[in-house]
Amino acid sequence: MTIVHTEGIFTHEISWCSCPGSDPIDSHLSLLRERLFPASISKPKTAFTFEVLNHFLIDALECKTSAMSFSQKLKRFTNNAFPDRVPDRYRELMRVSWLWRDLKHRKWFGFGHDTELDPGEGGLALFCPACPQPGINLPPDWKARYDSNTVTRQYVMDGNFTAQHMKMNKPEMDVSLSDGKGYMVSEIPYQSHLQQSVDNKERSTCSNHRAINAANINKSNLRSTGIGATACARHGCFVPHSVVDFQKGERYMNTDYSICNALSYHSENITTALVIYDVGCQWSVNFRSRVKSSSSLFLPSGLEIIPAVGKFHLAAHKLSCFPRYSLNFVKGAGHLDGEILETLWAPFNKISPTARSMTQAHRQEVYDDHMRDSNWKKLVGIVPSLLKKYKTSNKCLEDMNQVYEQLNAVLDPNKVAWWELDALKAEADHAPTFHEAQLKLGKNPVSSSANPGSVAWLAEGISIEDSQYELHLLPSPMSARQEVKTSEKRQRLSSRIEKLHSTGQAFLKGLEIDGASNPQDDPAFCAQEDQEKEDGEFWEDDDTVLEAPDEEVQELASELMSIWMPSSIGAAKLMELGLHDLLKEEMELRIGQANDCLDQLQTDLGSKAMLYRQNFRTANSTREGTRTKKEIQKVVVRINKHVRSYQRARKAILRLDLNDNIGEKYKEIQPEDLAVSKEVTEENRFGQGVSKMAWFWMVDGEQNLLNGDSGGLMEEFYHINWLKARARRDRWREEVSLVRHEMLWTTLWFQYQKEIWETQALQSTEPGKEAYASKQVELWIDFTKKAGLMFQGKQMECI
Repeated sequence: MTIVHTEGIFTHEISWCSCPGSDPIDSHLSLLRERLFPASISKPKTAFTFEVLNHFLIDALECKTSAMSFSQKLKRFTNNAFPDRVPDRYRELMRVSWLWRDLKHRKWFGFGHDTELDPGEGGLALFCPACPQPGINLPPDWKARYDSNTVTRQYVMDGNFTAQHMKMNKPEMDVSLSDGKGYMVSEIPYQSHLQQSVDNKERSTCSNHRAINAANINKSNLRSTGIGATACARHGCFVPHSVVDFQKGERYMNTDYSICNALSYHSENITTALVIYDVGCQWSVNFRSRVKSSSSLFLPSGLEIIPAVGKFHLAAHKLSCFPRYSLNFVKGAGHLDGEILETLWAPFNKISPTARSMTQAHRQEVYDDHMRDSNWKKLVGIVPSLLKKYKTSNKCLEDMNQVYEQLNAVLDPNKVAWWELDALKAEADHAPTFHEAQLKLGKNPVSSSANPGSVAWLAEGISIEDSQYELHLLPSPMSARQEVKTSEKRQRLSSRIEKLHSTGQAFLKGLEIDGASNPQDDPAFCAQEDQEKEDGEFWEDDDTVLEAPDEEVQELASELMSIWMPSSIGAAKLMELGLHDLLKEEMELRIGQANDCLDQLQTDLGSKAMLYRQNFRTANSTREGTRTKKEIQKVVVRINKHVRSYQRARKAILRLDLNDNIGEKYKEIQPEDLAVSKEVTEENRFGQGVSKMAWFWMVDGEQNLLNGDSGGLMEEFYHINWLKARARRDRWREEVSLVRHEMLWTTLWFQYQKEIWETQALQSTEPGKEAYASKQVELWIDFTKKAGLMFQGKQMECI
């Protein structure tokens, strides 16, 4: 028999056990008892010592050694002068190391103690011990103890186009031992998602970003043009079951799948997530609509997503992206650069050439192994890493405080007090959004008698209204493909409406309610969208043209169906019927809807003004001017959409407002309110003495900002610098707080692992399993003691 050991490859004579009761069929078990792993179960001719297999695993992880290189090394150890005389066991090494790796992982994660238990998605993967994970490393009372800025999941998404994969000659022969159980996603559900998703081929409206504009790149000889991964932004740990393959550049259908899986991983009841992406300004625009329209993408309910761009990549963005997506201004982010994934790709690029021609399953398991090892090294070094961060953040906070105080000393105290008040109002006194209102009602019902599920029912009704108006204006005539797509959307919408009405009976106390509403759009805000749809913005036409649906079909269309909402019958009737709770719940949701629309309206009106100033007025050719006009037209379509949604919310608020108090705040929007701001496009125009801004620019404290005395360019200069100094100080203050919390969460994570293995030890019935579980208990006790000793006096106390 050929024995492969760390010192070489040798041939030995083997005598099999011939004792009474022994079975020759169990010869492979005899080898395993002697710490030899057979290359085959029946009639083994080659065996590998456990030591050489462990050596190969560590060599592959630490030195990025391929199986061929390791095999050649063993042959040279055996006979350096004539390595060709040494038996070649490369193929056997490939097979045995594949099995050995899988067995080791299952043992490490406790599945060797229960071989019938399936690991599940991400079950053979480690994650970050310092990131907040409810039920694992957060105190039982964490909801009452922490605010949303403290318990926030911070993720960074990035792609690696070096990690390519060639097409397989015989993919049907591929066998996977741990598909989806590590860091790369399960293959079948992922491919199903890609088939169902629509490639919108969005082009960047910010800068000429490679991630978006390269989405159309394809290579015929490659199965995958790269991989995309999501990792925790603060510590650089890959998120289990969130690494995806790219097929045609970095498309949103790929990145959305990775991000949604990451946001759902151990994040129960966490309400805020910071997602950092190189093209976050573009990705975030339609992210929720893409999730909503997909049957394979899911987000935790009530989760608020804050998009941001890494500091290095932000320099390549337009100037307007800086205040909106810079991590310097994200409350609760601490001190982040958002580029940690770039440092993780460097070691992976060393194995990419080897993995390029592997089978799909082998490549997936190799990447899983290296990502697991990367997370393990992060775990081993987490204690000194947090101590270093604690020391650095305290020093930087002291420096930033000093700079901030020095700047305050040379400024007018009254101005500083005014700026501070404005900054606090901007942070704390903002109008509640729709999702914030929904989350608040879910946590704090309007009364003890409120029906559970009524808030979700009302939110679904408002969502159906938005979906109806997406279909309300259709191009005429439509192509065959457009007709099919429209029919599918109508069927889905019709099913949602029927479900809404059937579900609503549970909240109406058995009352038969008539008077369902279907409010009409304001014609003043429809013409532009109708033109946009005729131009083919939302369709991919073919050559076959159909006639527009006749009036009988249109009457049955789902976008024309009436739906019942409490606002359909007004406040007085609701009070008479005893539906007080529904009235209050819809009122809060409608206020959130109106606030969202006004916020998005302000953003798009600003974009429209900047397009006129920066692009249209400076166009050097007719082609460039035409392109800018099309971009402006798209912005106008979004503006009209926000206005129509706001008008629906306002009408509902007026019908639900008993005292006409709230309705005074939310006024009607007129077409002239949406004109381009001449303060931006015509700075030196005539007639500025009587000009004023539309009313919605003064909502939530904006009037106070406008009424302040202007001190000219120098005051603006000091104001900007003061705001940046304040932001830097606040981010370092948050960093100190976050690091102290992460020290506690890391200690609790170690204790959680210890408790898991203590349970395994108590439940083990075999001496070997009990011994291994006890060994793991001692390992995590050592980690816990080390963390407790080094974090003493620094971490947050666990009351």
